[in-house]
Amino acid sequence: MQDANKAAGFKAALSRRMLICVMTGFASGMPLYLLIQLVPAWLRAADVSLAEIGLFALVGLPYTWKFLWAPLMDRIRPPLGRRRGWMLVTQISLVLSIGALGYLDPLHQTALVAVLASIIAFLSASQDIAIDAYRRELLSDAELGLGNAIHVQAYRIASLVPGSLSLILADILPWTVVFWVTAAFMAVGIVLSLSICEPEDLSPPAQGLRATLLTPFTEYFHRVGWRAGALALLFMVAYKLGDNMATALATPFYLDMGFSMTEIGLVAKHAALWPAIVGGLLGGFAMLRLGINRALWIFGLIQMLSILGFAWLASGGTELWQLALVIAFEYFGVGLGTAAFTAFIARESSKAFAATQFALFTALAAMPRSLANAVTGFIVEETGWTLFFLLCTLLALPGMAMLWWVAPWRAEEERQPIEASG
Repeated sequence: MQDANKAAGFKAALSRRMLICVMTGFASGMPLYLLIQLVPAWLRAADVSLAEIGLFALVGLPYTWKFLWAPLMDRIRPPLGRRRGWMLVTQISLVLSIGALGYLDPLHQTALVAVLASIIAFLSASQDIAIDAYRRELLSDAELGLGNAIHVQAYRIASLVPGSLSLILADILPWTVVFWVTAAFMAVGIVLSLSICEPEDLSPPAQGLRATLLTPFTEYFHRVGWRAGALALLFMVAYKLGDNMATALATPFYLDMGFSMTEIGLVAKHAALWPAIVGGLLGGFAMLRLGINRALWIFGLIQMLSILGFAWLASGGTELWQLALVIAFEYFGVGLGTAAFTAFIARESSKAFAATQFALFTALAAMPRSLANAVTGFIVEETGWTLFFLLCTLLALPGMAMLWWVAPWRAEEERQPIEASG
């Protein structure tokens, strides 16, 4: 039986649907990493203050609030279909918006940069809604684990463009060219949207606007209970709070430690990417034995302890090998934690309302990056980098403590996601 399952797994990994998951992950990750890696470096290189750069985390608010318009994207059907149509519209708009960034002066037009960055975040969040729904409808239940794992790793690989290639190009080319080169990589998503078929529409019959907006949310609380649902939603905010804050100003931190953009592009970004991918894949396999609950405990602890490496680096680390070691350990923990956290979100979702509930859950997960991270620049300027990273470690504790109620260590958890009735 195990041999048959392995054979089926290899066959699924080589399928066209898995290749589509690679492309959806790359297209989805590109705009986010542009906002959290390339734009902060661009601003810091133009002598924009750390406090202002920290406030730029607020442009990510659309990732937090995307569940508000997700039901409308389920209801409105562009010419190419609900999924392909919205994917194509957002992807073309992203190309134009990203390219336009390079024409702005980050020091003297900071407010205008913030507006355009907010538009990019809105388009990116909207693309994610369509892509996540398309992927959920494309994959069979047996393929969901593998397909989502491939999507997440391709999402991470997308960071090589704005977080590595673009930074290296910034040392030798004008920023106008850098942003257009970066925008051109969104062609992966455009080609995907034009070449795939619209999945079968399995949505319930057309409802009134009020029912369209409210039913996905009320279904969740009716299914799991109001107390358990509220705790789960709060946990989604808290679990990665400390880790998200610790990496919010990663690129400015590396620059302040004296590393050049080329060193960051060649060493730091690769030291983050590959351990995160290894951690994600290892975490996925480990959960087959551990289960989701125990993985959340173990991986969350590793994720929390890895933040302390940044505090050690801030206290005097100036060598490239120290930078690579600290980042590798941090992002290995990130990969493990994300694997367990993504599985938890999938377990909480109902297939009947997957698009909107996934948007809600992932929006809550993005909330620390958009809100709490906005104050990181002010905290660093008051405390310095070392105390800041120690504080981030402490802020990871509430999410871990909530596991007692949300994912008890000994709880029976090997269950299938519950379907909504009606």
